[in-house]
Amino acid sequence: MANKSVAVLDIRSSEIAVFVGERGVNNTFVFKASKTEPYGGYQDGEFFDTDELSVAVRNALDAVEQICGERFRILYVGVPGEFTLVVPKEQVVGFPKRLKITQKEKDSLFDSGRRELKGYRGIRVTSMIYTTADNRRVADPIGLYSTGLSGVLSYFYCTEYFATTLEKIFAEAKTELRFLPTQLATACYLIPPETRDEYALFLDVGYLSSTVSLILGGGILAQSTYWVGQGQIAFRLMQRFRLPYEGAVQLLTRSNLYLKREAKNREFVFRGVSYEIPAEDLIEEVKAGLDELCEKVSGFLDECSGKELDNKPLYVTGEGLDGIRGALEHISRRLDCVCEQLAPDLPYYNKPSMSSRIALIDMAYEDNRTSGKLFRLFGG
Repeated sequence: MANKSVAVLDIRSSEIAVFVGERGVNNTFVFKASKTEPYGGYQDGEFFDTDELSVAVRNALDAVEQICGERFRILYVGVPGEFTLVVPKEQVVGFPKRLKITQKEKDSLFDSGRRELKGYRGIRVTSMIYTTADNRRVADPIGLYSTGLSGVLSYFYCTEYFATTLEKIFAEAKTELRFLPTQLATACYLIPPETRDEYALFLDVGYLSSTVSLILGGGILAQSTYWVGQGQIAFRLMQRFRLPYEGAVQLLTRSNLYLKREAKNREFVFRGVSYEIPAEDLIEEVKAGLDELCEKVSGFLDECSGKELDNKPLYVTGEGLDGIRGALEHISRRLDCVCEQLAPDLPYYNKPSMSSRIALIDMAYEDNRTSGKLFRLFGG
């Protein structure tokens, strides 16, 4: 593969996608190939069917490699929040004398907090805040003179189960896998650095799994993942209106919470069968499903109390709210905060469902550009 191009595997809770691309002018991207495949998803830290996952990954890879005309030597794999552990630490290193800080000193700071965790594999470390010995708080200390360096760091781990599951899929291929934390990549790509200099709340709503994160600087201070999303709301509709599950999904993605409660019943046709859906009941059921998500996020916010989060907006992305008109406004009212939907600022890819894919390409490109230096501590 050309040196400027990177290949990324994005694993969501209902589908996987393989993207190959490179950065163009003005921080845009040029995509050479992409392929999306559905699969069963995951729950409680395990895939429902690893064989099904393997087939989906291989089908997508084969299709993209055929388009590109070559095999992947390196594949960057996004690790979903479900399989990610974030450990925040404050670390300090001192120097024998006042010196100019280089990458060597930053690596020493990162390495000082490295710990092996049973059942997990370290994949990345980033800094939320750097502070020099004379109390200068900076985004990047390289080039500054100091007798010491401290940092509030984020250590990212993926479960050994996730890593070995993916490695088994590529056991016979000569492909190096490099794991990237999906939530970090997505948050840092979508939320401007000046906003992340203070606390930022980030919610990635998926099909079956959603992750909420507290972002600070270039790292994550706290993160939780919950088995709640569009699929669970569709299941409620399936039971309430006696629909096939696929029909319930279709009905959900056509829902409109802006309708007045006295709105007329609607006729819904799926596979030639007509269903009469009471508008008020539909709105009630969709809101009840969204409320389950809001309860999880509210609990997370309670755990992060004292972090100066009052009046902070909640940045929302992901495919989980696709097609549900009024969903973001309902979440905003329930959580009593401003919700702002984020998506890539790219033509044809400017949808929340594309956020993680473009963000992973962005992070992978930067890692590839810097010759993998970010993987020296943990491997990956």
